[in-house]
Amino acid sequence: MKLLSDFTLARVGLQRAGNSLATREVLAFQLAHAQARDAVASTMDVRSFALECEQRGWLVEQLASAAGDQPTHLRRPDLGRRLATESRNRLLPRDSSLDLAIVVAGGLSALAVQRHAVRLLDELIPRIDDAGWTRSAVCVIERGRVAIGDEAGQLLHASLALVLIGERPGLSSPDSLGAYLTWNPAPMRTDAERNCISNIRPEGLSYREAAHRIFNLLAASRQRQLTGVALKEDFAVLPEK
Repeated sequence: MKLLSDFTLARVGLQRAGNSLATREVLAFQLAHAQARDAVASTMDVRSFALECEQRGWLVEQLASAAGDQPTHLRRPDLGRRLATESRNRLLPRDSSLDLAIVVAGGLSALAVQRHAVRLLDELIPRIDDAGWTRSAVCVIERGRVAIGDEAGQLLHASLALVLIGERPGLSSPDSLGAYLTWNPAPMRTDAERNCISNIRPEGLSYREAAHRIFNLLAASRQRQLTGVALKEDFAVLPEK
């Protein structure tokens, strides 16, 4: 007989011992909580990430936010939304425009980025290149928040910014990757002006399906010149291999 717990990672149908949860359920919760805390405290290994990208022939720009360390990053999200002065200067000046700026930031789970971002880009970048779009180097930003892609995209003169970032961990998903799209990126853009695709990981949305959805949103955004609440997903179902 199938149980509800066979269809979800959520904590449902937990075994009980009298009026309390069974010991193994309590220990599993404590482990999941510890994994979530570790994910929040984790930092990106930018050099190894950049090496993975370079091995694939992608240009990489290693940058940092204005949050100088992980405790500051967690306490001051506003600093994580801005580039450090040195990183900002490295992106200036830009004489030509781009179709797309690609930004990868640790967010609240560097673990998610280390595990999934390159695998997602393996599926996504060929679609972008086949479409003939101009794109930036992969901008890898230590201790960055979502909105840091707005500043980077503006400095790169990009029509669109794509930010891949580690999402806030849950008790069943310490390594969930999110993708945020913003048309005409610039500081002070609001969340209502972005589109988000979340839970990108093998246990959630597959890399192939996520790349399919992201690319179709990017294409629709270019056509309509907007993102956010006015742009809805409208894409064909990805065919089976």
